Amino acid sequence: MTRIHRKSVKKGFDFTLMVAGESGLGKSTLVNSLFLTDLYRDRKLLGAEERIMQTVEITKHAVDIEEKGVRLRLTIVDTPGFGDAVNNTECWKPVAEYIDQQFEQYFRDESGLNRKNIQDNRVHCCLYFISPFGHGLRPLDVEFMKALHQRVNIVPILAKADTLTPPEVDCKKRKIREEIERFGIKIYQFPDCDSDEDEDFKLQDQALKESIPFAVIGSNTVVEARGRRVRGRLYPWGIVEVENPGHCDFVKLRTMLVRTHMQDLKDVTRETHYENYRAQCIQSMTRLVVKERNRKDRSRN
Repeated sequence: MTRIHRKSVKKGFDFTLMVAGESGLGKSTLVNSLFLTDLYRDRKLLGAEERIMQTVEITKHAVDIEEKGVRLRLTIVDTPGFGDAVNNTECWKPVAEYIDQQFEQYFRDESGLNRKNIQDNRVHCCLYFISPFGHGLRPLDVEFMKALHQRVNIVPILAKADTLTPPEVDCKKRKIREEIERFGIKIYQFPDCDSDEDEDFKLQDQALKESIPFAVIGSNTVVEARGRRVRGRLYPWGIVEVENPGHCDFVKLRTMLVRTHMQDLKDVTRETHYENYRAQCIQSMTRLVVKERNRKDRSRN
């Protein structure tokens, strides 16, 4: 272990995760299930009429978790009101503006004098929830992902997978993947494994890639299943276990976010999304300087 790595393990890691998608798809339950917390206990639930009038807000929740002895400071950025209005045209705009504001703040801090204590609030990953009801992506889904795919790592989530049979889940996943490709949406790309990685890791990585979009079920209830206590949902016909890989992709999603791909999500944010933003800023500044110089030259002449 390198000295730098040891230092960062000791210090812990910061990670910002955004969740987006319309109400009623189990976003809050999934976040609470993923991080064994209750981030939304003070939230007031809105009635149907209030929801229609609501505009998209951005709310932040912070949580500290420990994973295999490593501290993780997690910021969850939520987007209540998204997709709930009668007219959802450009309802992605407040979300895009929020992501850009974090880039802008980082750019300012990076260009300033106090570079040592920069706080990184850039959004490293966006879990985008897709409804299991319907034939695939809706226009709103396409519009949102296309507007944001150059700004943030999008990981598509097939919500409430327990409302579908296993063959329906497979069929829906295939359809969503085809549509993502057809509409030219760039979702987060899992990096290729290094040739020296062990076979188990390569197989795990392959399984993650093939699971997109992750079909998930969230539950914070502990139920009794075959003499074991598990987190899941109790139905008249049986129990759906959240952490059973045969029932849904919950464990795969959590493994990817917290263990195997967190650093890559941060690297892609820094090296691709933020660099694109930074290049645009520098370009705009250069254009302004040239414009001002030309204006001065004209006034001299």
